[in-house]
Amino acid sequence: MIFSQTVLPLYKDGIPNSKPVKNEEKSEYTSDSHILIISKVTQPTLTVFLPEKAKATGAAVVICPGGGYAVLAASHEGYDVAKKLNESGVAAFVVKYRIPDDQSMINKEIGPLQDAQRAIQLVRMNAKEWGVDPNRVGIMGFSAGGHLASTAATHFNNVTIENKTNINLRPDFAILIYPVISFSDSIGHIGSRDNLIRKNPSAEKIKEYSNELQVTEKTPPSFLVHAADDDVVNVENSIHFFEALQRNHVLSEMHIFPKGGHGFGMHNPTTKTRWMELLKNWMDANGWLKK
Repeated sequence: MIFSQTVLPLYKDGIPNSKPVKNEEKSEYTSDSHILIISKVTQPTLTVFLPEKAKATGAAVVICPGGGYAVLAASHEGYDVAKKLNESGVAAFVVKYRIPDDQSMINKEIGPLQDAQRAIQLVRMNAKEWGVDPNRVGIMGFSAGGHLASTAATHFNNVTIENKTNINLRPDFAILIYPVISFSDSIGHIGSRDNLIRKNPSAEKIKEYSNELQVTEKTPPSFLVHAADDDVVNVENSIHFFEALQRNHVLSEMHIFPKGGHGFGMHNPTTKTRWMELLKNWMDANGWLKK
């Protein structure tokens, strides 16, 4: 059975950590750049993009679009990327994760992580059916989705969902594109911080969700892309995370473009270099694209 672009609910038997609310989800395209923006997400889903069987490598990537933990930029940081990964024989799974909200969640700070962990769990549970190698499942995130992806890559021992069969929730690799990493006052993206852990959080809470401080030798190998002139998410987010990976001997790769700003998706307009090609080379060099 072909599952390409099948949309599945993330949870079959009730959404954990949720309060009953009216579904007011809204999808609309921006007038200028025609980017699909999804807001007020309370019913999380997983959109499945499978490559042609002849091309399939067995690798899989769970994708978390950005949007400051306020909305999801679902097309150029989600569905478009999934289709491009399919061209390289990689199965891709776009998570429409819940937007942190006190009205719809009991504890809003763990809601997005629950959905990311559930996505990884679902991919590994259905690995055989979807032609995926459960030992080659990565996570990818853009901007605030990069914060979510880096949280999944550093907080995997903090299991926030039911996991009776002890499925491994640690991604095998992480792909972080102009990511929010830190919640520190100096370099953090304060809008994302406010939306996830509220305004005026404690020092402990800031540290907990500043993922450059949560890296260990067990953090998965990571691939980072950022523009030095990013005026939304400071490039120091990627630099500090990469330095922490280096200190912990986690083999990783980082590409910093001199220009490009924030939110460019797959195509930085200031350069002919296509980072998706660099990513493919990195995945290949690490053995994740072997059939």
